[in-house]
Amino acid sequence: MFRLPLGAWVDSAVDWLQTHLAWLFDAISAVVSGMFDGIAAVLSAPHPLLFAGIVAIIAWWLRGLPAGLLTFAGFALIDSVQLWSEAMDTLTLVLVATLVTLVIAVPLGIWASRSRTVSAVVRPVLDFMQTMPAMVYLIPGVIFFGVGVVPGIIATIIFALPPGVRMTELGIRQVDGELVEAAEAFGTTSRNTLFRVQLPLALPTIMAGINQVIMLGLSMVVIAGMVGGGGLGGSVYRAIGNIDVGLGFEAGISIVILAMYLDRMTGALGREVSPLGRRAAAKAQASADGWKIWTYRPQPVVAVAGILALALVAGGMGVFGGSGSAKNTASGASGRIGEGKKISIGYIPWDEGIASTFLWKEMLERHGYEVDTKQYEAGALYTGMANGQIDFQTDSWLPTTHASYWEKYQDRLEDMGAWYAPTSLELTVPAYMKDVRSMEDLKGRASEFKGRIVGIEPSAGEMGLLKDKLLPGYGLDKEYKLIDGSTPSMLAELKRAYAKKEPIVVPLWSPHWAYNEYDLTKLADPKGLWGEGDGVHTLARKGFTAEHPEVAQWLKDFKMSEKQLTSLEAQIQKTGSGKEQEAVRSWLKDNPGVTEKWSPVPKADKAAKADKAAAEDAEPASS
Repeated sequence: MFRLPLGAWVDSAVDWLQTHLAWLFDAISAVVSGMFDGIAAVLSAPHPLLFAGIVAIIAWWLRGLPAGLLTFAGFALIDSVQLWSEAMDTLTLVLVATLVTLVIAVPLGIWASRSRTVSAVVRPVLDFMQTMPAMVYLIPGVIFFGVGVVPGIIATIIFALPPGVRMTELGIRQVDGELVEAAEAFGTTSRNTLFRVQLPLALPTIMAGINQVIMLGLSMVVIAGMVGGGGLGGSVYRAIGNIDVGLGFEAGISIVILAMYLDRMTGALGREVSPLGRRAAAKAQASADGWKIWTYRPQPVVAVAGILALALVAGGMGVFGGSGSAKNTASGASGRIGEGKKISIGYIPWDEGIASTFLWKEMLERHGYEVDTKQYEAGALYTGMANGQIDFQTDSWLPTTHASYWEKYQDRLEDMGAWYAPTSLELTVPAYMKDVRSMEDLKGRASEFKGRIVGIEPSAGEMGLLKDKLLPGYGLDKEYKLIDGSTPSMLAELKRAYAKKEPIVVPLWSPHWAYNEYDLTKLADPKGLWGEGDGVHTLARKGFTAEHPEVAQWLKDFKMSEKQLTSLEAQIQKTGSGKEQEAVRSWLKDNPGVTEKWSPVPKADKAAKADKAAAEDAEPASS
């Protein structure tokens, strides 16, 4: 049967949309990012414990004192694991996505409830939206809106929309038809019937739909973290990429706390806004026995008064202003040419990329720059740079490994040159597999290796070369399955197999600290299918050199030796995940002078620094 070029048609449609509707996507992005920034500013303004007190009072009002105490304890736990700002970003993402979803879902659900034709048309569309894997929505999101929080919110809206529409339609259709007929018999207009009869009675079902929208939104936060959405999803994604169990648990339990709070509060709010729900709650409270303080729920005016009292006390104690991390006080040690300037660096969780990224983060911050680093998949990273949302990245393997990305985006990127070369890609086995020395030696031995090659990120160029060239070229594609994963998971599997002396074959590259840690054999490539060795290049977005000429020159002049790179990687491994910049600082202490060599301060800046120091020395004398 002939191949239907469906993918080519979709690509053409996407190109057409990008060309002709770019203004619309820019407008949507501006509105969504504006909403996100505004709500994030409000949620981040109070001190964490003040915010915890506010949400605890809301929980007390809606569900009673035990719920209020548990809420305060849960939010205090989030602050204690230093994930408060990430949690507020996640809460903001969910709130923005929920608000936009409801603006679309409720009117559409009302329309569908009043028209059989609309309902019949909408139903299969909602079925398609709900059954499509959520990660697929990120692809058009990144293409049309770039990386960051906006594509995450857009994907969340699309994924969470169906239950909002369905539950609104269901709630209105479930309203007793005789009540509607009675209202119409008394001359009530269709509009008044909707707002005074149908919607009030349908509110419990609609609120259940809102609850589902919020829960689906929270389920998307990890996926949004893959494209730079940040928040707790970014922390979970980083933990997955680095096999960091501790960070994964902390971020996961923080998401659970947010989910439980939002689930319980929306459920309770659904009862509060429903006349029948309020009547049932009042009856239950009146008949409750036992200690009254546990069942007492304050009136709304009392709850508002409590929140205001907390705000006044917190303001008097000077506890407003979030728990953001302190600025790097040593940033001015080498000059202030970056004062007030922001630079974003993206990286793939490969060892040389992590090492070079946090090395540059530390050096730039010492010059006064405000540096933001985020982990991405390779495709999202290149797309983000091409769209101007990421300033640069330091781990592009050219001309071979990342050739497909370079070919696609080269007209929107700047190549700062290779800072390390040459490199090599290879399949590797432990040295105790003494009779496996070449790619050809793997033929007919798949059963020993469980029929698999434990791979890294599916977006990695090395994985593409393995699938498209190496395995077919040596006739191994029918015997072995290339397992997609991540670099840390591959290294963890290598460590486990090495300790047990089990056969294993993995893709590696040189330089890599694993060759110092384990006795490994690089499999020979007699057919030369890997190609020539790459250089590790730094790539920047178009226009970066014009905006940051000093940094661009530093990046172009930057070079590292194998000893420097592997020792930095080893220091990061020794220090542990999540402490990369701390490891860089330790390494810089052991390698004095490299900062001044790689990021020299201009003479004018040195003179300004000297003048400032002289003025500071003279100030006490004059006073």
